[in-house]
Amino acid sequence: MAIFSQDALNPGVKKREVFGWAMYDFANSGFTTVVISAVYAAYFVGSIAGKAEWATFAWTLALSISYAIVMITSPSLGAYADMRAAKKRLLMIATAGCVLGTLALAFTGPGTVALAFCLIILANLFYSYGETLTAAFLPELAKQESLGKVSGWGWSFGYFGGMLALGICLGYVIWAQGQGIPADKFVPVTMVITAVIYGASAMVTFKLLQERAQPNPKALQESGLKASWQQLKSTFRQARRYKDFMTLLLCAVFYQGGVMVAISIAAIYAEQVIGFKQQETMVLIFVLNLAAAVGAFAFGYFQDRVGHKLGLGLTLVGWIATCIIAALTTTKGGFWYAAALAGVCMGSSQSAGRAMAGMFAPKAQLAEFYGLWGFATRLASIIGPLAYGSITWMTGGNQRIAIASTTVLFVAGLIVLARIDMKRGQEAAQAV
Repeated sequence: MAIFSQDALNPGVKKREVFGWAMYDFANSGFTTVVISAVYAAYFVGSIAGKAEWATFAWTLALSISYAIVMITSPSLGAYADMRAAKKRLLMIATAGCVLGTLALAFTGPGTVALAFCLIILANLFYSYGETLTAAFLPELAKQESLGKVSGWGWSFGYFGGMLALGICLGYVIWAQGQGIPADKFVPVTMVITAVIYGASAMVTFKLLQERAQPNPKALQESGLKASWQQLKSTFRQARRYKDFMTLLLCAVFYQGGVMVAISIAAIYAEQVIGFKQQETMVLIFVLNLAAAVGAFAFGYFQDRVGHKLGLGLTLVGWIATCIIAALTTTKGGFWYAAALAGVCMGSSQSAGRAMAGMFAPKAQLAEFYGLWGFATRLASIIGPLAYGSITWMTGGNQRIAIASTTVLFVAGLIVLARIDMKRGQEAAQAV
């Protein structure tokens, strides 16, 4: 059987459309890799905020505010997208918002804390909407028994997009530093590079990806917002029917909180605690993305073979080990081991969670259920980084204690995961 088998796809779905869908993961990965992880996070703390004691907390607070907005609005946005068959149209709007927000970051520099703070909220808000909307296409493309591997195709290909953006930025940064150009001059250029790659790559998605959903006649007769809220309230009233999906959401709140700590804090921890220089940090994040790509691709097949629940559980054990190694190591070499393990676990856990959500989502409510998934992951994105930033601030800047405390989130995720019944959850979705 070919690695990218047509048998994994639903009838009528062509490989070129899956490629177009995966191109969105390719497109938006540059934002998380360059802006949130490798370059702008450390630049915000070290240059824009001048290494103030509150700088790390301010960075995590900005991300948390954007995630709070997404958490409140994404379920109703998903219900609206389902009822109006508007996933693709809303995805275009979200993409434009994130690309323009990233371009605007090029106008920030030392001392522009308020401007940078607001722009990060805006750009990350639209990025998060796009991530939720593109995930809702997955069950339309892949068969139930192949959700893991197809999700893995997207995640792994996406990391190569992050590596492309970071690789070009790294090449430019090395050249700029060789020319004696300061960070407040070359970091803005990396924002422009990232935005251009995001926008150009997403055009492939908009060209190839189809909107298969059909509008709900009720939505065409009523206010789209009113109808979406009514549908959302109906789903919450029937929460008992979707017990395992709701349990998965709780599990995601815990473990995704830890994952978001790794994404948003990696560069800051590497530079402030381990002593990496900016160029070394960019190389570190590049390799982390490579490991994540391999992990997401290979794990997708492994997950479909051994089961989604067991597969996700194994990645959470790996995350616990990662946090312990990162907290204890005092050398760059030791931190490289933690970063490599984090990369494999990152790709695997994110792909696994997205696939499990697809198995528990009724076909007529995909965007709505992925909106609820977005609610859980954004709540996690508030809890994890904000807790990390708060612990760092309260301990006088001791990030080792903060990273060690992150293990609690992964342990809690494992405990909740054990309560999920995969068969019962699938039967509930299919009964609708």
